[in-house]
Amino acid sequence: MANVFPKWSNLVPIKVVIALFLTVSAATAGAWYYFSPNYTKVGYMPTQPVPYSHALHVGQLGLDCRMCHTFVDRSAHANIPGPSVCMNCHSPDLGNILSDSPRLAPIRESFASGQPVPWIKIHNEPDYVYFNHAVHVNRGVSCVECHGQINEMDTVAEAKPLGMTFCLNCHRNPEQAVRPLDKVFDLTWKADSAAAQTDEGTKFVHDWKVLPPQSCSGCHR
Repeated sequence: MANVFPKWSNLVPIKVVIALFLTVSAATAGAWYYFSPNYTKVGYMPTQPVPYSHALHVGQLGLDCRMCHTFVDRSAHANIPGPSVCMNCHSPDLGNILSDSPRLAPIRESFASGQPVPWIKIHNEPDYVYFNHAVHVNRGVSCVECHGQINEMDTVAEAKPLGMTFCLNCHRNPEQAVRPLDKVFDLTWKADSAAAQTDEGTKFVHDWKVLPPQSCSGCHR
């Protein structure tokens, strides 16, 4: 009497076990990577060519964000300040603050040569993601919503994941993120309570007709 099953079928259980093991391993590895700082970049803190402290300049001295990021409320991009901005305070002919500090040598060299300081970009979205700083700032979204309490950072690090889920959560519930326009650059401002934030945010969203896009074309252009 012939065998009902061919001989190769004896290996099927082993192959199924191996396939399941590989599938589970791949899924675990994928989740481990895509939900880790390696992918989200949360905590990414590169060493910059010049040690610039936002905690000092913004937190203690009270500089407005627009002092350095001049076009953040008028442009899609938050410009990196050129050396001339720094030299307004650190030039011996102007502010004369730490004008001979070796830490500021790259600034002085950049100012003299016209070559940009090789800053390392931290917050970097993929090319297919469209984000307009001016649109968000002028609708009550403060820097801290995306960058965290940057006014307390001696060295800037990425504080939020800035992925699609993060953006969609804000677009679906904008009342939780917006604030009065005159408080956008006041990075220490807090609503009196979560309920007050929601109430004030809801009124702001209604009055200013804030309708963040939730379709793919809103951000993928």
